[in-house]
Amino acid sequence: MARTLSKLGYCSRREAEQLILAGRVRVDSIVCRRIDQSVDLGRSTLTVDGRVVGRERPTYLMLNKPRGLVTTVSDERGRPTVFQCFEGAELPRLVPVGRLDKASEGLLVFTNDTQWANAITDPASRCEKVYHVHATCQPSPEFINQLLAGVTVDGELLRVCRAETIRVGPRNCWMELSLNEGKNRHLRRLLAALGVDVLQLVRIAIGPLELGDLPKGQWRQLTPEQARCLAPIIQA
Repeated sequence: MARTLSKLGYCSRREAEQLILAGRVRVDSIVCRRIDQSVDLGRSTLTVDGRVVGRERPTYLMLNKPRGLVTTVSDERGRPTVFQCFEGAELPRLVPVGRLDKASEGLLVFTNDTQWANAITDPASRCEKVYHVHATCQPSPEFINQLLAGVTVDGELLRVCRAETIRVGPRNCWMELSLNEGKNRHLRRLLAALGVDVLQLVRIAIGPLELGDLPKGQWRQLTPEQARCLAPIIQA
């Protein structure tokens, strides 16, 4: 039952378990207290606090995340979250597909389709993510090769799958770096291990989906074609 509520996009699995244990979930008017109970939504009616829960229309959208927002539904420390960008919009309950840390900017994708989200974040998908990074270095060919070869940090091998220099200044540079895996604060930890500070980090693409000219803090729905390109399994 908890899994069903989560799959429907009503709430997280942990929240669903709490609702069930509190006796707030019913199947055909009978209180459900089993977290693992199955339900056939084609034959039964599922309600929470008396309100019918059904499958919402799948929603897929992209956001140009501003710096300073955390990628979470709510923050225990009271910090502003990416969901304030959706205030006033009539949207179903959405979850971010992957994350960007508070100091990072750029492309974030959201959905209520957990199967679609899982297909994108599955390590086996090797979905490439592209970043523009402003950093305190003047990258030599040896430095670029080191980024590609990787560095082991806290037992994890951190590396990029593509790296090229965009432009170089007297002290800093802009690089385009690509990942086909996603470890926590991957690029920041990698560059720090090489003695380089990140001044700005902007994600500009996830697979074939590009940030383009979407203004910072703004969002828009993905077209069915864009959604299918990111995860062909969906039925848009």
